[in-house]
Amino acid sequence: MAESHCLLIFLAIFTSFLLRVNSHHNYKDALAKSIIFLEAQRSGKLPPNHRPRWRGDSALDDGKEAGVDLVGGYYDAGDNVKYGFPMAFTVTTMAWAAYFYEQEICDAGEMNHLLEGIKWGTDYLLKASAQHNRLFVQVGDPKMDHECWVRPEIMKTPRTVLEINQNLPGTEIAAETAAALAASSIVFRNVDCAYSETLLNRAKTLFQFAEEYQGTFDGACPFYCSYSGYNDELLWGAAWLYIATKDPIYLQYIHEESTSAVVYEFSWDLKYAGVQVLLSQLYWEGQKEFHALQQQADGYICAVLPESPYRQPFMTPGGLIHFRDGANSQYVTSTAFLFSVYSDLLARYDVQVLCGEKMFTHVDLMRFAKQEMDYLLGNNPAHRSIMVGFGHNPPLHAHHRGASVPVTAPEDVTCGMSFVYWYNTDAPNPNELTGAILGGPDRADVFIDSRVNSSYTEPCTYINSLAIGVLAKLAKQAKHHEL
Repeated sequence: MAESHCLLIFLAIFTSFLLRVNSHHNYKDALAKSIIFLEAQRSGKLPPNHRPRWRGDSALDDGKEAGVDLVGGYYDAGDNVKYGFPMAFTVTTMAWAAYFYEQEICDAGEMNHLLEGIKWGTDYLLKASAQHNRLFVQVGDPKMDHECWVRPEIMKTPRTVLEINQNLPGTEIAAETAAALAASSIVFRNVDCAYSETLLNRAKTLFQFAEEYQGTFDGACPFYCSYSGYNDELLWGAAWLYIATKDPIYLQYIHEESTSAVVYEFSWDLKYAGVQVLLSQLYWEGQKEFHALQQQADGYICAVLPESPYRQPFMTPGGLIHFRDGANSQYVTSTAFLFSVYSDLLARYDVQVLCGEKMFTHVDLMRFAKQEMDYLLGNNPAHRSIMVGFGHNPPLHAHHRGASVPVTAPEDVTCGMSFVYWYNTDAPNPNELTGAILGGPDRADVFIDSRVNSSYTEPCTYINSLAIGVLAKLAKQAKHHEL
């Protein structure tokens, strides 16, 4: 009897292992839906071909109080505020995916959708930076917005405008916006040459502004405080401008005026690892002056890879990298994206990463990137997808105003009653927030699909923007294996 019981346990474990190893996801579908989520985050006058049909025009007077046109752009998460810092980072990382994984995204049939998404962001950033040494960085009053649970289409909370300028600098935001426009200029170079040139010229002036008037802007605190300072954004902006222009002035800045450091996180706040991976390609292409940055990129890989003797981040029992509760999925997709890109570079230039006495190949890096993305798509202890509208048992209660409030909701509901009707309920969201990768599980692999538990269920644009490139690569690999 005991032997039979042991055999059953062994078979169950073995079967679970086989399912984990052999399981696959429809990465092409996940890619398409990731971009659809970003469309659901659009603010302003929506185009006729807008795919999330439950969304409508919103915030059409944005900027009016400051005498400027700030209509458009993206809401960053589940609220109705437009924060310039994470919006610019979202655009930068969308552009990086389009730049590095152009063929894979084209093969999946998603490049036009992605370009439209990037342009929706860059059009807004051009408006926000139209005046010399003046950048509008936020629209909306976060405190009052968070006291009201209504769709952006019917919101009546103040659309307060914040800016940075010569007297009130915000180096992080100016440099990140420069990076976004520079990276996007590369993507549009063969699509719309005039628009690409406009983006690049504005990126140059913004970087000059960021460099000349240095200081941290804390107006977006406590929601988007820059804990890492602005040296990483200056390096990030200079790197993208150098790639876009090959102008020696940016090369000189990178080598003589910027600082860098080995880190194990890549996020809207901390860009060093992104720069290091980005410029490693130039090192292997022959620009040996980038050797130190390439070595730091290796250091990043060694600090994150679970099998490395130098690994620092916490890994959940189910195999998910975990930095902190509250939109932890952003670190999952950012890690997977950097590992995917670096894996491709290792393969292309036939190199490996040495961590102590352990050697890791491009296969090892991509295996980890795939593991992290697969976890979000359903390969986890809960056997459920963390992406809305995708896979098995996906979330139904995203912490998101637009998705949780019915399209037919009356406009005269008070802010207090809005929480009673649409926030503090167990009813599934009436509008599917297709493709949204939510905040994700905690350190114990527990995921609670509850609207009131925002750390688990709130989406963010930069979670999805960082998923695009690696999903496109996985889609191509899956297609290749099927042939």
